[in-house]
Amino acid sequence: MSNDRNLESLKKGWSDLAEGNWDSLAAAYAEDMIFVLPGQKDVLEGRQGFRAALDNIGAALPPGFDITDLRYCVGENEITNIVEWKSEKIPEGTQSAVLFKFNSDGLITEERWFVDTEQWKAAF
Repeated sequence: MSNDRNLESLKKGWSDLAEGNWDSLAAAYAEDMIFVLPGQKDVLEGRQGFRAALDNIGAALPPGFDITDLRYCVGENEITNIVEWKSEKIPEGTQSAVLFKFNSDGLITEERWFVDTEQWKAAF
């Protein structure tokens, strides 16, 4: 049952992201969450810091960033998304993986992006 709840929460989160509903998106995360950005060196800690970063999300994404497909690989208290995306400099598209971990309350405790860092840099 928690896997179904986590999956629905994650789908709503992607929808909130697409619609710019930052407060709703941030509410899906635990207070002590971490967000690990591409390159695995930049880490945001805490829901409040994550919410503040959402106001500047355009600067963190390549110009013309567009998610073209999402696949969900559901595990016990975690979901990995395969994210197909394109941008102005990568019009043919590519894919990345995003790992989400959930606590027993169904809140996201960790979001970790796995990308080809050279390709990500080249997309800017």
